[in-house]
Amino acid sequence: MNFVKKATPIAGCYEILPTIRKDSRGAFVKIFHEPEFRKLGLPTKFKETYYSVSKKGVLRGLHFQVPPAAISKLLYCVEGVIVDAVLDLRRRSKTYGKSAIVRLGARTANMLYIPEGCAHGFYAVSRRVVMLYHTTGVYSPEHDTGLLWNSARVKWPCKQPIISKRDASLPSFADFLTPF
Repeated sequence: MNFVKKATPIAGCYEILPTIRKDSRGAFVKIFHEPEFRKLGLPTKFKETYYSVSKKGVLRGLHFQVPPAAISKLLYCVEGVIVDAVLDLRRRSKTYGKSAIVRLGARTANMLYIPEGCAHGFYAVSRRVVMLYHTTGVYSPEHDTGLLWNSARVKWPCKQPIISKRDASLPSFADFLTPF
C-alpha cells in the first residue's frame, strides 16, 4: 500500500499519508492511485484539478459548493506549510458544526480528503504556499459560497489574517441554513 487513511474528528474526512521515497536525488511521492484509493473507500473520479498560491498570513475560506453542485476534494500542499480547517455542514452528521484542524506540508506530503457537505479553509504558515486540489465536480459559480472564517469556533492560529473582500463578506455560521 502506498497510502494510509487516518480519521479526523469529522466523519468521512481523512488525512491521507502517502509513502515518501527518498534517495540522494531528493524525494518522490505518489499522490493518487485509483486502485488503492478505491480499496480505501475514497473517490477515484476527479473532474477538475487546480492550484492556489498564497503568501504567509493569508487565510482562504471557509468555502464549499451547495447542491446540486456539491463536491468532495483531495488536497495537498506542494510548497510550504498550512493549517487546514474542515467544518462539517451536514445536518444529519454526528459531527455537524464541528471542525477538524490538520497541518499539511510539502515535506510531510500528507493530504486531506474532504467529503461533500463540509466547508474548507486554510491559513498559510510559511512564506509561500502552493496548494493543489482535485475535485469530484467542476467549479460552479452559482453554487459556490462560504462562511465567515471566524464564525464557527475553528481554532485558527491567527487573529488577523489576510483575507479577500469576498471572504470578509461571507455570512456567519450562526446565520447559515445548511442545504446538506
